[in-house]
Amino acid sequence: MQLQHINVKLLVKNPEQADLEPLIPVFHRWIEEQAFEELLLDVADYRHVPAGPGVVLIGHQANYSVDNTDDRLGVRYNRKATVSGSNQDALWQAMRASLIASQRLESEPTLEGKLQFNGQEIEFFVNDRLLAPNRDTTREALRPELETFFEKLFRGSEYSLSYDSDMRRRFGFMVKTSLTFSTANLLANLNS
Repeated sequence: MQLQHINVKLLVKNPEQADLEPLIPVFHRWIEEQAFEELLLDVADYRHVPAGPGVVLIGHQANYSVDNTDDRLGVRYNRKATVSGSNQDALWQAMRASLIASQRLESEPTLEGKLQFNGQEIEFFVNDRLLAPNRDTTREALRPELETFFEKLFRGSEYSLSYDSDMRRRFGFMVKTSLTFSTANLLANLNS
């Protein structure tokens, strides 16, 4: 099974303190600067949608957002274009992009440090129901790939995976570590 269209969401610490309105000019500036490897195109404001997509930075290959889906605020990377290489390459690319975006938001002066990664919880899902149906067979097929990836990302620290078993939803899971990691630590682990 070749993974594509991976989404990674780094959950935010203290979501009740987050204000999404200042993201709009930040995302517009990122478009002007073409701040990421993907081509950035537009900003969409969905703050009015309860438990919705929040503020989205739309790109050609991927979208970045501060998203509140399922009432869980986080920095989401949504890969739309295919990634060449192995499943490890696709996981690495999506994780790296989400960490870089989160790191930029954490250090953005206009946000006053209110968007910080909580250091322990990360959501993943594959935005392709045909490629990765939400079934036990998908979980079992991907288990070795995920173990290899998270062993490196968390440097051997304990972690747990929990899956959403509702077959009407996309294949996804939550990973929670026993230790707290910064975005810088995770990037270093990913690149080692």
